[in-house]
Amino acid sequence: MITKIKGRVHKYGDNIDTDVIIPARHCVSIKEEDLAEHCLEDLDKEFVNKVKPGDVLMAGNNFGCGSSRENAPIAIKGAKVGCVVARYFARIFYRNAINIGLPIFECPEAVDGTDAGDTLEIDLKTGTICNQTKDKTFKAAPFPETMQEIINVGGMVNYVRKRIGK
Repeated sequence: MITKIKGRVHKYGDNIDTDVIIPARHCVSIKEEDLAEHCLEDLDKEFVNKVKPGDVLMAGNNFGCGSSRENAPIAIKGAKVGCVVARYFARIFYRNAINIGLPIFECPEAVDGTDAGDTLEIDLKTGTICNQTKDKTFKAAPFPETMQEIINVGGMVNYVRKRIGK
C-alpha cells in the first residue's frame, strides 16, 4: 500500500476538460497503456515524454470537466502520474478518479504556492502536501477511510472483489 507520493509537478491551467486529457479519437480502448500514450497530447505534446512514475499533475479550477468518460483518469493513471492536485475538480471526474484508484486532492493553496518543476511529497493518508522545493506545506482534506481503501487497492472493482472474497 502506497501512502506517500513524491514527484515533480506538471502544472496546467483552468478548465482542462476530458477531451483535452484524452482526445476522443483515442478512446477506442480502456487499457491504461493505450490511453497513456495520448494523455494530454492536445495540451502538451511532450507530456508523456516528460512525466515520470509518481509525478504530480497539477491544475486550476474545474479539472476534468466535460464528458463523464472514465478514459480520462485511466489515461492519467496509465501515464504513471502519482497524484493529481487541483484547485477544484469536476464532480464526475472526481468520482471516476476514485473509482479507478487515482489519488486526487483539492487544495487551492497548494496550486497557488507551487510552480511547474517543483518537487512535492504528498501523504495520501493525511492529505499533507509538502513542496520540498519551496519548503512549504499545504493541507488538503484527507479521504475518508473507505475511499482511501478504494484507492489503495487500485479502484472500485478491486475493492468489491476484495469485499466479496471475505
